[in-house]
Amino acid sequence: MPIYTYRCESCGVQFERQQSFTDAPLKTCPECRKKALKKVITPTKIIFKGSGFYATDHKSPSGSGTTKSAKKQDKEESKPAEKSEKSEKVAKSDKSE
Repeated sequence: MPIYTYRCESCGVQFERQQSFTDAPLKTCPECRKKALKKVITPTKIIFKGSGFYATDHKSPSGSGTTKSAKKQDKEESKPAEKSEKSEKVAKSDKSE
């Protein structure tokens, strides 16, 4: 069951209450007994546990900051070299025949 945080707009008291999803939200403050409660939106904590999670996941190595355009340029530079190697192999095989 989730824990909801409430704050009274009248007296300023803030508290947490464990409630089911189907329970109606609280409206009456337990301190001043006025109908001035509002739910407080709080960020949730996520903790990844296990052997597959590391603190360095999805970070660039050593802060090198490689971008997508730099990666594309590297790929394009390697492709012509592969073609020239293939054409050399074909030429060598033609000579040997």
